[in-house]
Amino acid sequence: MTTTPGPQADESPEERLRERRMTAQREAARILTRPPYRASLRERMAHLQASAEGYDLDERTDVYGNGVVAALEERVAGLLGMAAAAFFPTGTMAQQVALRCWAGRTGVRAVAVHPLAHLEVHERDALSQVAGLRPVHLTDEPRLPTPQEVREAEEPFGALALELPLREAGFVLPTWEELTATVAAARERDAVVHFDGARLWESTTHFGRPLAEIAGLADSVYVSLYKSLDGLSGAVLAGPESLVAEARAWRHRYGGTLFHQFPAALTALAGLDEELPRLPEYVAHARVVAASLQEGFTEAGVPWSRVHPRVPHTHEFQFWLPYDADTLAEAAVLQSEETGTFLFCSPWEERGPGVSYTEVSVRAAGLEWGVQDVKDAVAQFVARLPRGAAD
Repeated sequence: MTTTPGPQADESPEERLRERRMTAQREAARILTRPPYRASLRERMAHLQASAEGYDLDERTDVYGNGVVAALEERVAGLLGMAAAAFFPTGTMAQQVALRCWAGRTGVRAVAVHPLAHLEVHERDALSQVAGLRPVHLTDEPRLPTPQEVREAEEPFGALALELPLREAGFVLPTWEELTATVAAARERDAVVHFDGARLWESTTHFGRPLAEIAGLADSVYVSLYKSLDGLSGAVLAGPESLVAEARAWRHRYGGTLFHQFPAALTALAGLDEELPRLPEYVAHARVVAASLQEGFTEAGVPWSRVHPRVPHTHEFQFWLPYDADTLAEAAVLQSEETGTFLFCSPWEERGPGVSYTEVSVRAAGLEWGVQDVKDAVAQFVARLPRGAAD
C-alpha cells in the first residue's frame, strides 16, 4: 500500500491528486507498468551505472557527438536500415530539423500531418513558429490518412509526416497494406515521406515485418530513445547521408549539439539490448490484459466500457468508461493507496459528458498479471466508484 502525502496548504485539489498518483506509481506493489521517469535520482543513477556495464568505460568520453554517441547512431541506423543517423536531445528538435531540410529540397513548405499528431498537439506550433512550415490536414478521423485522402488533397505538400503509431487516436497503426499504399500515394504526388516513429520500435508485431523493412518505406525516420527503450533522454533521426549531414548543421544552429551526451547514449544502447527484444512480449500480453479488462468490467456490472483499439496494436491502448475523469482518477489512486494495486496509473481525460479515457501501458511489471489478476483488480476498482456515478 502507498503512503499518502500530507496536503500542502497552497495546493489545489488537482495538484494533490497528481502528487498522490505519482506516489502511487512509485510505491504500488502491483502495477502494469512502472514509469522510469517517476524513479528517484538514486534509482536513475543506478540505472545509468547498470547500463554502462556492457560498455568499455576506459574509452574517452564523447565530445560534441563522437565516441559512444557515434556508436549509438551507427547502431540505430543499422537497425532501421538507413544510411546514416544523428542523435538529437529531443524528438521535437529532430522532427523540426528533418522537415525543414526536406522543405529545402522539395521547395514546398507545406507538410501533410494529422491534427492529432505530436507535431500538432505537443510542440507549441513549432512546425510553423520555428521551422516556418505550414501544416496541411488530410483527415480529422482518429486514424492515419488513407491513400485516397493523400491523392485527393486539395493543395500540394512537400512531405507527408506519419506518426506510427498515432498516440492520441489510441496508439493506432494502419495495416501493412494500407501503409504501403499510403506511402505510394505520396510518391505519386512527388512528396517525401517522414515517419514520426517515437514508438516505432513496438510496431513490428502488428505489421509482421522487421524494423528495417518498416522504416525502409520512408525517406526519413525519427525514433525516441526513452519512450519504449527506457533511455534517460534523446532521439535519433535516420535517413540518407546528405539529409543527416544537413540535419547535423541545423542541430548545431538549434543548440542541440551538446558537449557530453554519454548518459543518454549509454542508457539507450542498454535499452536496445534489453528492452527492444522484449517489446513483442509486451504487445502480446497487452492484448491479454485488454481482453481481461473488458471482461472484468462486464462481469462487474459496469454498463459500458471499451478498449480502443479492441485488439491493441502495440503494448499501449486506451480504455474508456462512462464516468467523469475526477471520479475515475480518485478511484484509481484510492485503490492503490488501500490495496497496493494500481490498475490505472495514467491520468484520465474527459471526452464528452460523463465519458473519459485513460492510457494503459503493459511493460515488464505487467507480465506478472494473469487474467484473473486483472479481473480481481477491476472488481477492486469498481468497488471504489460511487454508486450511481455512471447513471
